[in-house]
Amino acid sequence: MAQNGISTPRLSFSPDEESGHGTPYAQYVRLDTLHSLQHPRSKVDAELSFIITTQVMELLFDLLRHEWTAARQALREDEVTAALAALRRGTHVQDVLNSSWDLLATMTPLEFGAFRPVLGEASGFQSSAFLRLEFLLGNKSESLLRMYETAPSVHAELTAALQAPSLYDEVLALLDRRGLAVPHESGTGRYRPSEEVGAAWQRAYTEPEYAELARLGEALLDTAERVTRWRQRHLSAVKRSMGDKPGTGGSSGLSWLKQSADQDVFPELWTVRTRL
Repeated sequence: MAQNGISTPRLSFSPDEESGHGTPYAQYVRLDTLHSLQHPRSKVDAELSFIITTQVMELLFDLLRHEWTAARQALREDEVTAALAALRRGTHVQDVLNSSWDLLATMTPLEFGAFRPVLGEASGFQSSAFLRLEFLLGNKSESLLRMYETAPSVHAELTAALQAPSLYDEVLALLDRRGLAVPHESGTGRYRPSEEVGAAWQRAYTEPEYAELARLGEALLDTAERVTRWRQRHLSAVKRSMGDKPGTGGSSGLSWLKQSADQDVFPELWTVRTRL
């Protein structure tokens, strides 16, 4: 459609929406679709809470990926201010994500056990959206892609995410461009801390000419701390609702969650505190 020679975009709605059913708000956020996605497989009340909470988490994973990807791109373009803004927005998303565990944290073993059989092999460990976040953080593992071999499009997207530079890779490349020589080759394995990176962060925090990089370091640490909180809340919720039983989908349950909670994100930003 054009008015006075100017082309204007046309909103795209489904056939039902175009027929005039529902308010503009319902059309915009796809309320009918959104509220039709909850299908409990049991009659246990707690299952609906479990489904809705995990669906909300999945949506927030996508929003967090959007912010971290924006921060990564800004760093690549030497736009530190824009990267800081994206990281700050991301921390708000992380806060909501961490608080969402409150909806599941008080689920008793009897409540969870009453509907757990209907989950079958389903496990949050299989979340491709969450795995993309892990890859963005530098927690990469090619072996994890095997579970997506029956979903070619998801497998291809995750392979691209695995091979792409992580957020921290772009941070280290920025430090190097700013005169702090650090190794910053992007790989497909888990990031390993190095003394050179630790020394670079020490200079960033102590030499006035690198004040902007010190602010970036603190913003990254805000992000990292919230990642740790997420893992700890996950561990606590699982421990409370099912104890040390093996996880669904073949995961090792508490032992895997404990190991994950003990791994620092952006490790040199933690170890440099001892040097300062």
